[in-house]
Amino acid sequence: MNGLWQGNLATRLRIGSGLILFAYAFFHFINIGLGLVSPTWMDAFQDSRQWITRSAIGSVVLYAAFGIHAILAFVKLAGRRTLRMPVWEAVQIILGLMIPALLITHIVHTRAAHEILNVDDQMGYIMVLIHGTWSGLKQSLLLLIVWVHGCAGLHFWLRPLPWWHRWQPALIGCAVLVPAFALAGFLVEGRRLVAAFADEDTQLDMMDNYNWPGPSEFAFLVKTTEWALTVFGAVILLVVGYYLLRKTLARRRAVSVHYIDGPAITAPKGLTLLEMSRANGVPHTALCGGKGRCTTCRVVVEEGLDLLHPPSEAEAKSLAAVGAGPKTRLACQIKPTDPTTVFRVFQDGRKRRAHATQGEEKELAVLFLDMRGFTARTTGQLPYDVVFLLNRFFDAVVPAVTRNNGTIDKYMGDGFLAVFETADAHSSAQAALRATMGIAKALASFNVQLNAEGQPPVAIGIGVHLGDVVLGEIGAAGHAPRTLIGDTVNTASRLEAITKEHSAQVFLSQPLLKAAGIDMPASAMIELDLRGVADVLLALKVENAETLDTQLSDFGTLKPA
Repeated sequence: MNGLWQGNLATRLRIGSGLILFAYAFFHFINIGLGLVSPTWMDAFQDSRQWITRSAIGSVVLYAAFGIHAILAFVKLAGRRTLRMPVWEAVQIILGLMIPALLITHIVHTRAAHEILNVDDQMGYIMVLIHGTWSGLKQSLLLLIVWVHGCAGLHFWLRPLPWWHRWQPALIGCAVLVPAFALAGFLVEGRRLVAAFADEDTQLDMMDNYNWPGPSEFAFLVKTTEWALTVFGAVILLVVGYYLLRKTLARRRAVSVHYIDGPAITAPKGLTLLEMSRANGVPHTALCGGKGRCTTCRVVVEEGLDLLHPPSEAEAKSLAAVGAGPKTRLACQIKPTDPTTVFRVFQDGRKRRAHATQGEEKELAVLFLDMRGFTARTTGQLPYDVVFLLNRFFDAVVPAVTRNNGTIDKYMGDGFLAVFETADAHSSAQAALRATMGIAKALASFNVQLNAEGQPPVAIGIGVHLGDVVLGEIGAAGHAPRTLIGDTVNTASRLEAITKEHSAQVFLSQPLLKAAGIDMPASAMIELDLRGVADVLLALKVENAETLDTQLSDFGTLKPA
């Protein structure tokens, strides 16, 4: 949960203020919905809410949250380098801008009317005032916009958490019920109050109870609303003006880039070539996300090479690793300041493949399992018997992988490679550890069955490691299964290969344990010099993983799925 609060101060303030406003909206909508149940309950709930929100501290917190959230949104919008964005982000911004435009009228006729004109702005007052009017429709729209905007913000904040995805269908159902409940309460109670207000004697009593504003007071509220909307409109114009001014100045300081077999663009100086491509919608492959590791963003600089800054040590090393020519540079590392002409070595869509099919780099846990002594065990057996044994074995142990968000990447004879593709490295490592323990328990049960049949038990070796892997479709277009490659896979395979040598069932690498939150001291692990692995690797030897949670309990917690 702590990871959700990572980011700069502005990000944390945006999340914190958003949560305060979301909580306020939630209880406000529940308050309106209570009109469907009981007017007494509705009024009592409002009194309880306002005891908090209209106290000195509550008012400061609420309006500070609103101000901070709005200011941060305007600053972020004004500071954007481009208006190109995903559809969901554009919708979120548009809804966010609509909220103050619709909310100002509501605030003026409730809180401002209460503070300035001493109006008793109970729910009944506002319901009688706007029920069945154009204002009522606008405030109903405001309710829906606020709720959708808040739920969307909550979703994009919490979506990295595995439990959020599990509970998402139920939460969506609850989210739909809240505005439906509020609108039903508004319609039912509003209809009752408007009918009562139509009676002259009752109307006088209600106006007296609410301290109903007179014509001149309503005129004052209307003027106040118009003034506030004018100020809001001026702020919008200032934001737009600032953005356009920045764009104009940026064009004067822009650099032109021409892509061979592609468009010609202009972009602000100071960006990397990869950032320029993305900002202008130019397809540019970068499997590692622009970290300078994969070299798939490399370009051949046809013009302007001599005006570029020399490659850094890391860039030069990456280029040397792929035998790149003297005119080749990494788009994620160079920052053109003069007109440049480049050729993209790898272009998205060259074979009509989506970016995700070309490859995606992630930090994940991988598990390599192999059955020991398989060749000796099956020598002389009929192929049907061999296939039958393998399928029984896989039926027994693979569910432990899939139950823990794992996927079998490939079967290799009497073993398999599994990957745990979760939201982050921590959850991936935890899932791999749970799966390892589950496999060991399933194997023990499987061996009990074999013993009852008079067959020898099955022994296995497992290597589990965590690191960067590339997932993508490997093969001819249209006939390419999704798989993973990288040094992490090789390391997991090497860990499995030495389990027999060390009389271990499992080897767990230090990076895996660290990512899972298992603070295992180096003295408890073994230094391994694995073939094909550049550096010495620390790993934990596990002779029997059935009780892995207990074995790790002194150093961290193996969380349940």
